[in-house]
Amino acid sequence: MREPIEPFYEDVIEALVSAGKLTRDMRILVVCAGELDHAVLLGLGFTNVIISNLSPPDDADMFAPFVWQQQDAERLSLDDESVDFCIVHSGLHHCRSPHRGLLEMYRVARRGLLLFEPYDNVTTRLGQRLGFGQDYEHAAVFANQCAAGGVSNSGIPNFVYRWTRREIEKTIQSHAPIANHELRYVHRFRVPWSQYRLRRNRLVGLIAALLVPIFWVCNIVCPRLGNNFAAVVLKPTLPGDLFPWLTATGDGVLINQEWMQTRYKHAASRGESDA
Repeated sequence: MREPIEPFYEDVIEALVSAGKLTRDMRILVVCAGELDHAVLLGLGFTNVIISNLSPPDDADMFAPFVWQQQDAERLSLDDESVDFCIVHSGLHHCRSPHRGLLEMYRVARRGLLLFEPYDNVTTRLGQRLGFGQDYEHAAVFANQCAAGGVSNSGIPNFVYRWTRREIEKTIQSHAPIANHELRYVHRFRVPWSQYRLRRNRLVGLIAALLVPIFWVCNIVCPRLGNNFAAVVLKPTLPGDLFPWLTATGDGVLINQEWMQTRYKHAASRGESDA
């Protein structure tokens, strides 16, 4: 069974370029990255890219003309807002804390971030029950001689953490409650052909192949039923996008006391009981 070309990655990147959210000369960090990321971004004309992963490749020159760095997605060694954009493709669910990985991407990015991850919905939950999906990623570890491809790129199969839109929104707004963020989502069905090729039971892959036309129709009619999605988080522009109850000063973002006083009565002094 041959894995078809997956245009999802390229489609989302090109859409961001067309919308002016990405430019090909931006400094971009890709975490949990590999040959696919190199091929996609090089093919789309990007010039200033850092390809990073937890484990070093056999030959870092394979990512030329891009730079390769050893980086832990959960503990990036880069300074705050030291890159323009951060990208991860199917990597956060290999982290011990996917949320920490997401917030590290947010921290180092100046403009925003893009992630591709499994989506948590009725389709993926049904697929898991029927044996089409995996709760733990055994196949990826087996494909790496049982020595890598699991949690933190170890030989221990990772739990496949599946996200929802609301979860990303809550995580980002909890971390940076100073302004609303622009969030965009693109949903897509993705058939894990590489996993099916490794299985001894070929029936699962055969059934999936027969269902591909239905997936195509669902992508058009009801894309949110897709088992994968891309999420774009665009950072607010400060101070213009600050919430009205905040203000920007030389000391950073502070509470706007005038705004508060127009809405609330005199506050009790610190230490005074509410009882």
